[in-house]
Amino acid sequence: MKITPGSRTLVTGAASGLGLALVQQLAERGCTVLATDVHAEVPASLAALEAVTYRTLDVTSDVDWLSTRDWVLEEWDGLDLLFNNAGVAAGGRIELTEMDQWQWIVDINLLGVARGCRTFVPIMKEAGAGHVVNTASAAGLVHPPRMSEYNAVKAAVVALSETLLHELRPFGIEVSVICPTFFKTNLTASLRGKDASARDAAAKLIDGSSRTADDIARIVLRKVEKDTHIILTDREGVVAYAAKRFLRPLYYREMAKAAVRMGRKD
Repeated sequence: MKITPGSRTLVTGAASGLGLALVQQLAERGCTVLATDVHAEVPASLAALEAVTYRTLDVTSDVDWLSTRDWVLEEWDGLDLLFNNAGVAAGGRIELTEMDQWQWIVDINLLGVARGCRTFVPIMKEAGAGHVVNTASAAGLVHPPRMSEYNAVKAAVVALSETLLHELRPFGIEVSVICPTFFKTNLTASLRGKDASARDAAAKLIDGSSRTADDIARIVLRKVEKDTHIILTDREGVVAYAAKRFLRPLYYREMAKAAVRMGRKD
């Protein structure tokens, strides 16, 4: 999928973090971009970007998705690139994770992606071309302790993406799934959970990373153009995924060490 001037592109979760970085870099390439987020008014981060249109889109709302589809068909008559990027974070020990927190993260991180795919895949099928890019995480491939709900939904996004890769390729549609480790973003603002130590650990890893959303977005767009399916954006993710695939005993030992480091009584 060559990302060219005029490529019609939709990005969810576009007001900040990776979504914003993707919008900015796509606009720099001359793409026609529809940036969406839950905010009722145009976020300041997007207001000054040329060739970028903003629409309110709550990824948990079927009404919002249908309204966005109608707008895309009326204004663009199709879609070339769909970035299902909107997401939130949660974590903690399983006994401290309440069911409403599970429902919240499933609705946004998993069903938001499913809704985006259901909405726009038929349009891409009719055109015989397109590329769907779903944001998961390295946590969708490797599963550290104290991240049950986050690991589960991101693993489901990886599974959904692989299913669609095989299902949609005969129709000329490619599918990629983004699997970064920690990078500087505002994801900490959405962190939920009663396990304070888990929240603090996650925030430390995110805020302490040397990688930025711009760094990740550059890698993502380059690999989308190569039709890469699983997009690993950093060495840590590559090593962890390779260890799980080829050195399973070593992988389990490292996960066990991580659990001990996190403590058993805090």
